[in-house]
Formats: sequence, C-alpha cells, structure tokens
Amino acid sequence: MASLLCVCLLLAAAAATSPGRLVPYDLLYADGVRAYFARDWGRAAELLQRALHSYAGLRAARRACRAACRREAAFLGEPPGAGPWEAALFGRVLQRADCLQHCLGRQLGAAPSAHRASHAIRRDFEQREPYNYLQVAFFQLKKLDQAVSAAHTFFVANPQHLQMREDIEKYRRMSGVKSDNFRDLEATPHWEAYEAGVQHYNADEYLQAVARLEESLTEALSALEECRALCEGPWEDEDDEEEEMQPGLYEAIAAHYIQVLKCRQQCVLEIATKPGRISATEDFIPSHLDLLQFAYDQVGNQALAAECAASYLLFYPTDEPMLENMKQYRTVLGEDTAVTARESIQHYVQRSLMEKKLIYYAVEHLGGTFNDPDLWTPDELIPENLKEKHREDQEKQKQETLDVEGRKKRGPLPFEGIAVTMDSRQMNGTQRVVFDGVLTESECKDLLRLTKAAGEAGDGYRARRSPHTPHERFEGLTVLKAMQLAQNGDVDWRDAKLLLQTSEKSRKIIESYFTPGKKLHFSFTHLVCRTAVDEEQEGRMDLSHPVHADNCLLDPEGQECWREPPAYVYRDYSGILYLNDDFQGGGLFFTEMDTVTVTAEVRPKCGRLVAFSSGKENPHGVWAVSRGRRCAIALWYTHSQEHAEQERVKAEELMEQRAVEQDRPDGEEHQEADHRGRSSSELPVPSGGARPTSRRHKPGSDRTQHPKELRARDEF
Repeated sequence: MASLLCVCLLLAAAAATSPGRLVPYDLLYADGVRAYFARDWGRAAELLQRALHSYAGLRAARRACRAACRREAAFLGEPPGAGPWEAALFGRVLQRADCLQHCLGRQLGAAPSAHRASHAIRRDFEQREPYNYLQVAFFQLKKLDQAVSAAHTFFVANPQHLQMREDIEKYRRMSGVKSDNFRDLEATPHWEAYEAGVQHYNADEYLQAVARLEESLTEALSALEECRALCEGPWEDEDDEEEEMQPGLYEAIAAHYIQVLKCRQQCVLEIATKPGRISATEDFIPSHLDLLQFAYDQVGNQALAAECAASYLLFYPTDEPMLENMKQYRTVLGEDTAVTARESIQHYVQRSLMEKKLIYYAVEHLGGTFNDPDLWTPDELIPENLKEKHREDQEKQKQETLDVEGRKKRGPLPFEGIAVTMDSRQMNGTQRVVFDGVLTESECKDLLRLTKAAGEAGDGYRARRSPHTPHERFEGLTVLKAMQLAQNGDVDWRDAKLLLQTSEKSRKIIESYFTPGKKLHFSFTHLVCRTAVDEEQEGRMDLSHPVHADNCLLDPEGQECWREPPAYVYRDYSGILYLNDDFQGGGLFFTEMDTVTVTAEVRPKCGRLVAFSSGKENPHGVWAVSRGRRCAIALWYTHSQEHAEQERVKAEELMEQRAVEQDRPDGEEHQEADHRGRSSSELPVPSGGARPTSRRHKPGSDRTQHPKELRARDEF
C-alpha cells in the first residue's frame, strides 16, 4: 500500500497547483442560467465559463486518476501467491477503488460523489448548451469576438438549431467580426486532421494526406482511450422500475462490468461521429489504414504502405483487393522482408475482440442485448444462437440511425399548438409521422360544411361514383373547383379560402418535418368524403382503399414496387388531414411489402394529420367505412417543380383577385391595392391575368429568394 500512497501523493501535489477546490459544474451551471434569466450578463458569463471549465476539469481528473491507478493497482503482474483467489482478486479491486477515491478527492477538492450531475445536466453539456447562453451574455457585454466563438461552438454541434443559424448569419454581417472568430472551442483534433487529410487525398496531394491522416489516426486512438477511461463510472440502471430482487455479489459485478465493456465498445462510434452529426463514419479506424496504404504507395514508401495494409487486414483478413496489394508490396520489398501490422492496431484489435467475446458470452448466458458497433466483427465470434439476432440488430440499428438523423435534420414545427403524437419508431416503419392539433373543431366544421355544399360524386377520379369499392359513395372537391364555386356564389368564400390555407399549412408542417431547406410543391390536393352505402354493407369483405404505394406499382408476390407509369412516380410525400371521426371503420393502416402484415394503424379525428414518404417503404390502405361519412383532405407533394399542381396556381390567382377586389378603395390604383391585399400569412401569388414565368423557374433558383436560410442548411 506504500506505493499506492506514493502515487496518490504525487497526484495530490499536481492538484495543488490547480486553483483550489473544483466546484461541481452542475451547481455553477444552475447559478449561471439563473443569472442569465435575471439579465445579469457579467455574472452569467463568468459562471457559465466556470461551469465549462469545471466540466472539463472533472473529465480530465477522472481520466488521469483512472490511468494512474490502473498502473499502480494493476490486476496482472505479480503472482497471486498461496492465498485464496478472492483475496488476490478483490484485494486489487479494493486497492484500485481506494486509489481512485483518494486521487479524485485530492484533484477535485471534495468527495467525488459531489460531482455526480443529473442525466439532464450531463446531456446539456454533451450538446454544448452552455455556449448557447454564453453567446447571448457576451453579446450583451459587447464582447463580440467571444460571442461569435461561443455561438459557433454551439452551432457546430447543433446545426439544426434555427435561431442560432439566424444569429450566425447576423454575426457574419456585423462590422468588426473577423472570420477567425468563428472557431470551435470544443474542436476535436482528430476530426480536423481527418478532414484535411481526406481533402489532400482526394486532390492527389499524397504527402500532405499522409501527414494529416497519421495525425488523425494518432489523435483518434488517443481520444478512444480517453472515452474508454470515462466508461468506468457509476452503475446506471437501464430499468426505471425497481426490481423485486436485487442482484447478488457476482451478478452485480458481472452486470456492471459488462455495462463498462459495452460503453468501451461504443467509444469507437463516439470518436467516429463528427459534432453535429448523428451517424458515425463507418470503419473509421480501418479507413485511415486503407487511405494511408494507398497514399504511402503513391509517394514511393512501399514499406509503410505494406505496414498499413497488414494492419488493415487485421480487421478484414479476407479482403481480396488488400491481399492483392500485400502480394505486390512483398514482391517489391522482397519475400524475405518481414511485414507486420502496427503494434497499436494489433493491441486495438486484440483488446476489442476480447471484450466482444466476454460481452457475447454474457448476452448468451446472462441475457441482455448488444448492438455491435463494428462491421468487421468475425462471424465465428458470435454464438450460433445469436447470429440471426445480430444481423437483425445491425439492420435495426442502421434504420434507427437513419430515423434519428432525419429527426435531427428537422427544424421546429412552424406553428404553435401542434404535437407529434406518433413518429416512425412508434409506427414501426420509416418516414412516418402523426400530428395532432392542425385544425380546431370549428375549422373542421367549416370544411365539412364545404363538403356538403359542393361535393361532387367521383370528382377527381373520372366522375366514377365509387372508384375504389361499390360499398361506399365517393365525393371529392379540388381547390380550384372550390374557388370557382365561391366565385359563383355557391359556397362561402371563407370556407374555400380555409381549404386553400389549411392545405398550405399542412405542406409547411410536412416540409419542416421531413425536408427542411428543400422545397415541397403540391402535386394534388383533394377534399374527399367516403360514405358507407347502408344496403351494401352486409357480408362486406373489401377495403375502402386497397393497399398501395403512392409513387410505384406494388408487387406483393415479388416483394417489389416498380417506380414506373402509370404510377405517379414524381410524388415524394403524402398526407391525410382528417376532419371528423363520427363514423365506423375508415382508419388508415400501413403494411409490409406483402400487403397483409399490418405494421401500424391511425385512427382519424378532427385536426389529425398523418404524413409519410410516398415510396415502397410505406404501403398503406384504408379499412372499410361500414357506417357514416369519413371526410379528409388528401395531399400529395413533390420536389419536382415541373410536376407542381397547376390547378392550385389558378385557385391562388382567384383568391388573390378576390382579395384585391375587397381591399381596393375607389380611385386607388390597381397595383397599390394588389400589394396591400396580400396577407403575410398567405403565399404571395400573382394577381389576375396570365401567370408570370417567374413561378416556373428552374430548380435551385429558390436560393435567390431565401439565400440566408438555404445557404446555412446546404452547409449541413
């Protein structure tokens, strides 16, 4: 124990050079946020900076102490002697725990337990939330350079944050702001080096590529070790509910140890994920070696090229192109020349395989799950009864990553009072969502009044009374037909206008959720009602609308969906906005490609909007309406401007014409009235007469109308 005290005293001496006790970062953060909302900008800036410093100091202390105590109280080394194995093993465990307690206590100036923050606070620091507050505080203090750096640091990790995007653009336009003020205060060295190396590589600048990629690989492995050290924290129970029986000694030790091993395995995803992104770069470590072996070969250093190739083959030993490269390198270097993989990579692979073996043993025999982060894990390492589940988990993990990435790209919904009640995960699919609160009860009643006054049997489907089933009567109304009826005095202008505005509101919601920054155009808008024919319901076996996809021809037998005419191949997203629920049946359901395995159902109600991508990933149908009348606005959208709904353009022109006529005083010029007649909540549409060609500009020219928003989004 004497040597153990030595290392603790050395660490204490090192800590003595730091300024006293490290105040817990969560307390500083809470005080800083309070000062922020009290508009005490100076104190807020000071406390938030101290919180960030404390957070970094705590992580550094944990890394340093765990590394020092791992060396001092090693589990391997001297033989256990003749004593019982428990004393040999747990004696070292107790020594390691004692070392950590003393070391952290000295470095932090307080008991380590005082620095255990809540999950919400830890998440704020992981997402760089303190910098969001800091940039405002610095701006109020007229410290523009620090405000810009804080804003940029937050924005790098949160590129979907719309308000910060606007703030960044404002900073760029301010005089006195320099380009080097936009720096990431939390930048990870390996990512900067990696991206520079890849740029040099793609430009055939192989000498520079080698230097930066070697730097990136070294920094990435160092970051990996730091991440692994931080895994050795307190046990975090993944089950919120208390178990009736607490685990025994060995079960508890095994559970905590496996949790640490899983955390260590996930570290490769952490270092391979660029700040602000969701999905990690696949094969991040192996890809370095792949790039390096080619770059070294191009600069004439076949020895190092062969070393990198041998290192790569530790991950993929049967990779034919790399084996062929190795054969060529051996020919150049001579068959007698020994070529070995890098020691650091050998250690990395051997340690990772050892941990995976232990984890898979635990999953097989003790239960639990493991999402293996690596594509290179040998198949023989996975227990036979887990292989199928492993493949399913990898597919599921890949899909969840895509879904999460899609959610991260989404900005906030453009209207208040609207809630996402089901997302893709809850609906067991991809690119699906349900919103509630899009319409009020009053608005639903107004639109239902419009359907009763103007619905025409079969409208929009070649005037067929029942285009999908003889057991229901089908009625439909397009936006242009609604406007023409209003112009003729057959329906209320306000109801027709509400149809136009409601469909546009739905478009904005769906665009902001699925494709922020990429314009969605209307493809077709249809107010439709399906009414059960009472005398036709007995013994009914069909659907209100058979299972189909919206932009391809579904082939259940071949498990395929053919994107070709007569399908509406240009449709990208679909939506249904429900107006009522006083009927039986009529719910929407999604299926697998077989059209029979139901994966999700949506029950209609007033103001509920269900939206989804129009492709083969979302086959859907409508259950039979067995009693009553089901009304909804069916919506289809496209990214292709040449397939935009032309009837809608005409309907908007009629509405604009109406607004101009209502607002124009006697004697006032038409042009001035036209300008004033537009509402800020409506789309600016051309006034009567011929459509100007500016409505049919080439794709991408929207940038000239919204340069700030699109430019920022295009960067990510």
